[in-house]
Amino acid sequence: MKKKVLLFSALALAFSSMAQSETPESTDLVIIGAGGAGMSAAIEAHNQGAKVILLEKMPFAGGNTARAEAGLNAAGTPYQKVKGIQDSPELFFQDTMKGGRNINNPDLVRTLSERAKDSVQFLKDNGAELADLTRTGGASVDRTHRPAGGEPAGSFIATALIKKVKALNIDLRTNTSATEIVQNDKGEVTGIKAKGKDGKEFALNAKKVMITSGGFGANFDMIKQYDPKLANFKTTNAPGSLGEGVKMAEKINAKLVDMEYIQIHPSTVPGKGILITEAVRGDGAILINEEGKRFINELQTRDVVSQSILKQPGAHAYLIFNDDLVKQNKTINSYFKQKLVAEGDTPEALANAIKVDAKQLPLTLKTYTGYAKANKDSEFGRDSFKQALDTGKYYAIEVTPGIHHTMGGIAINTKAQVVNKDGKVIPNLFAAGEAAGGVHGANRLGGNSLADIVTFGRIGADEAVKEIKAGK
Repeated sequence: MKKKVLLFSALALAFSSMAQSETPESTDLVIIGAGGAGMSAAIEAHNQGAKVILLEKMPFAGGNTARAEAGLNAAGTPYQKVKGIQDSPELFFQDTMKGGRNINNPDLVRTLSERAKDSVQFLKDNGAELADLTRTGGASVDRTHRPAGGEPAGSFIATALIKKVKALNIDLRTNTSATEIVQNDKGEVTGIKAKGKDGKEFALNAKKVMITSGGFGANFDMIKQYDPKLANFKTTNAPGSLGEGVKMAEKINAKLVDMEYIQIHPSTVPGKGILITEAVRGDGAILINEEGKRFINELQTRDVVSQSILKQPGAHAYLIFNDDLVKQNKTINSYFKQKLVAEGDTPEALANAIKVDAKQLPLTLKTYTGYAKANKDSEFGRDSFKQALDTGKYYAIEVTPGIHHTMGGIAINTKAQVVNKDGKVIPNLFAAGEAAGGVHGANRLGGNSLADIVTFGRIGADEAVKEIKAGK
């Protein structure tokens, strides 16, 4: 009899342990994707008292944010005021809407333009001060904030946010992929299903879920689906940018917007997909074709410059700059290390090095220098001149357009809440960053991505915590 009792007790204990192990873990907020948007959201929610679990399918955090180079757009910051730059959220709004061909959701753009300056302060508070300024295509004034000396902004921000996430002991789980968003019979999101480092599936119960898993710029099946003419282009995207978050949201009836708008960046290295930051042009570089001639205002929007390059002989161009610009933009040092830069002591020597007309290139540089000194480009209408290209050694980088950013994604409102195909909020679900659509319209301005991810990541986290505290 005693043996039977002991056996039943042992079985009961075993079943009890099994049941406990199968009980899903619970948290306040699960964030899917540890790029700039996800880490900003995690820090914001944590600082407001929420329990956060941050998932990242790659072995490390950072995502596409770590690859961004130019900077973060914001209007009305102390850094602009110190330099006497007259800017406003309204001008920022107008530039962004024009750049996106007015396809953007104006409410989202208004929110971005008014609150991006708070993101600059947030980053400063978290170890990533963006104290320098430059200009990217489509901007009316210098509003692209970057680290002092022109260091690549994305890796600078990602490094600081990773350090902060670790310092706050936020539960970051790498090599962990979300596979499904879970809803109850009322349509409310209640958590996710995921796959861990060991390949085993598990469930997470959560009061709120946020998708910050990035776009689909490295998923060529999706690129072919939405814009087949880009099928043979190279991409600048991190290999994890496969659009899983977008697809998971679509499966639960989330609305998708602007999916057909995939941005090609004007300056990537042919055949390699290596990005050459737009800030090189913002800091004074020019573009020439095989004939040694300029062919466009280098600070037009990315879509316009890309299409212009594709119309040139060989569908490529050369970025031309000098020693003065190298001193101003530290990012260029990485291009030298990667052996992407041709050089010459004189314009003629550089022309010979890149095999363009050795008589035309010196003339082009002389003409442009005249424009820069007069602060007027009578040929192409450029209105920002940081360098007169008339001194020092000369350098060139060959460039061609490459896939860079997916403007489309999950539809959100100004609180970063996800909306369904009927325009109603899906309870407890949020999205931010490149996974979300509507902010950039048909074309994203350089500097608006970092602004977008930090701003809406924090907005979504703030709303999620408010709802939790209100018992919603």
